[in-house]
Amino acid sequence: QVQLVESGGGLVQPGGSLRLSCEASGFRLDGYAAGWFRQAPGKEREGVSCESASTLSEYLIDSVKGRFTISRDNAKNTVYLEMHDLKPEDTGVYYCAVARGYSAHSTCTYTTHLELWGQGTPVTVSS
Repeated sequence: QVQLVESGGGLVQPGGSLRLSCEASGFRLDGYAAGWFRQAPGKEREGVSCESASTLSEYLIDSVKGRFTISRDNAKNTVYLEMHDLKPEDTGVYYCAVARGYSAHSTCTYTTHLELWGQGTPVTVSS
């Protein structure tokens, strides 16, 4: 079955850290640009961090620069999002998605071409 499955979300205090994982099954991640997106309550979904298939280019929205890092382990067919110094405004449901043939910036910005989405993992930053 072709799918993406996210995990690692949860409740964390402000200033804390989480590591999200997105495991692909039924296909190989190498060759796909991958990204993390989030949807906060009452807001539209936004691209948070994306990387190209080659992993040579990376995109981060300004609000997470210096705090979030995207990476992948092709041997484990998994993409990660390391999140540090979490803030209440980082709260939301985090989704991963993949696309072929797009840059990191385009992957995060133009979501209509994304080929597959995971089901999401919730992150709540609260004291």
